[in-house]
Amino acid sequence: MPKVVFKVGDDISTDTIYPGRFMATVLPTETPQHCFADYKEFNDKANRKELPEGGIILAGNNFGCGSSREQAASCIKGHGLTVVARGIARIFLQNAVNLGLNTIIAPDVVAGEGDELALEKGALVNKTTGKSFAIVPHAPARQAIIDAAGLIPYARRKLMEQHGKRA
Repeated sequence: MPKVVFKVGDDISTDTIYPGRFMATVLPTETPQHCFADYKEFNDKANRKELPEGGIILAGNNFGCGSSREQAASCIKGHGLTVVARGIARIFLQNAVNLGLNTIIAPDVVAGEGDELALEKGALVNKTTGKSFAIVPHAPARQAIIDAAGLIPYARRKLMEQHGKRA
């Protein structure tokens, strides 16, 4: 079951997630090394691969505000993490969808680092405390893109289906 591996507050900007000083590094294979670079303990754990696949970054409102840099979503995805937030900035959310980063919006979520969270029957359940929180589901088209691992794999699959080929 996924655990919260990192908790941040409101208004976490893309510059906090992926500092601008690393903008020369844009390849998805390279961006993860700079994920929350100024949070040394978290960044070191992530780069040593000590975070569980599917681990959760828990955030408050307006996560990913600031700029349109898609590296902020790319670096999180590169570590196989999920973002659960009370609210996600519009541009970050679209970048996350396009890249296939799993995101969950739960406006009232309450959890701490180490808590186990699970999606059950359209709600987010904190298995550690037993509390359940409503989620704001993604539009079906957005969810389909996330489920396909991003816009490019989604488009590729759709094109292959149109031409009667298997993706």
